Amino acid sequence: MTRTRNRTRGLCLALAMLTLAGPALAQTVRPVIVEYEGKRIHGKFELLNDQLMPVNVILEARSFDVTEEGDPVFRSLDPSVTLKLSQMSFRLPAQQSRTIFFEARAESVPAWFTIYATFSGMPRRQGIEVEVELPHTVYMLPKEPLGAADVRVESAVWDSVARNVSVRLRNVGPRLGRVEEAEARAKKEKRQSGSFPLLPGATRRVLIPWDAPGAPSTYRLKFQRFVVEDSLRAG
Repeated sequence: MTRTRNRTRGLCLALAMLTLAGPALAQTVRPVIVEYEGKRIHGKFELLNDQLMPVNVILEARSFDVTEEGDPVFRSLDPSVTLKLSQMSFRLPAQQSRTIFFEARAESVPAWFTIYATFSGMPRRQGIEVEVELPHTVYMLPKEPLGAADVRVESAVWDSVARNVSVRLRNVGPRLGRVEEAEARAKKEKRQSGSFPLLPGATRRVLIPWDAPGAPSTYRLKFQRFVVEDSLRAG
């Protein structure tokens, strides 16, 4: 790149996965995360330009992994995934939306990728060109969902100094799953953390902030078809 650009990148994954967004964004991608079943899928998503001037849009697909801390690491689209988009670039008029259709094929499932929409052509801010990147993340899943035998909790610790609960878990199976809710509990109190994907063979550490009096005693991880819960260890 020959010019300095200020990029605001929204990441959701759906792996929710994550969202990083700058102030007062006027562009939207919806939905952010979708799940489909099968090796061949047909899908769509919508791009909205809510500002009072047109913008240029370029679409690019990327594969990704997720670190133990939940940070996505992007790379070129895996060759095992074939993706066709109805459009790759276009100009989106002011206060209008555009629906993008796509077809994806994967040699095997689960498979996952993100389609990034890069919006450009907005007014410069303090002389710097602004681009906004927003994601549409797709998960292609097998018919058989993640099972309780696929999940191994390696540690679950209450940190009284940091005031949080740290749960480290590993997906030891070949399927992709999602923790719909992570929760720390005491007798009369509970605190929750948001949903996140658990990729095949991956380790993930979730932090649950605890601002209630006293100490939590148990944790609870809610998946689509089962729950994992147990006592906490003091760190």
